[in-house]
Amino acid sequence: MYTKNTIKKYDIKMQNAQKNSKDKSKVLTVRVSEELDEVLEQRSRDRKLTKAAVIRDYLEFAKFFLKDSNSVKSLNQNDLIILKNQFFKSMLSEFKEKVQIEFGKEMGRFINDMARLQSRVDDISYKLDLCEKYGLFPKFIDNDGYILINKSFGPRRFVESFTWYLITMATEGDFNKEFTTEEIEDSRSTRKEYEKKINPVRRDATHYAFEFAKIETEKTEELEE
Repeated sequence: MYTKNTIKKYDIKMQNAQKNSKDKSKVLTVRVSEELDEVLEQRSRDRKLTKAAVIRDYLEFAKFFLKDSNSVKSLNQNDLIILKNQFFKSMLSEFKEKVQIEFGKEMGRFINDMARLQSRVDDISYKLDLCEKYGLFPKFIDNDGYILINKSFGPRRFVESFTWYLITMATEGDFNKEFTTEEIEDSRSTRKEYEKKINPVRRDATHYAFEFAKIETEKTEELEE
């Protein structure tokens, strides 16, 4: 049981993220153990932030994760585990490309399902926020409106399939499982269909980009606000 000497109290101001609006922030009074206080001190030193800013960042995770005493869950109540990014990519790369495509489909649907629970399945900006908060890849839209997905996220076919379901939600049909490297290189008709439907675009050496995952200029400005 904690005594008065081992309890720290913080008043944390939770700010409204909307710009050009009146301050609608709330002040939360949080009491923590001395041990946790020392951890927060270390985190603030590591990140060169105030302790209040670090605590606020952790509280913001409540918008994207569910936490109980034994586990961390997604917004749709799925148990989560933490994997190193490189291990995740290496594991996916061991599978044949058709299996990678199926994994991409399931991952894309997972993000869409969480967004749907928040009535935001058509909100691309929010879905990219989910991807970033869940450690998939940083949210990055270039000046021409292309969504750029870091290549460290996973192998090409997995990323293509994932992005297809994330953005189109299969309203333009399923991702063709014949869009494998072998089929694209060996079949002129498959290559033609792939280039028309997926149409990969080179923006830089470290990101994937696709014509179907390009945001209209007007919408790009809204997503960045």
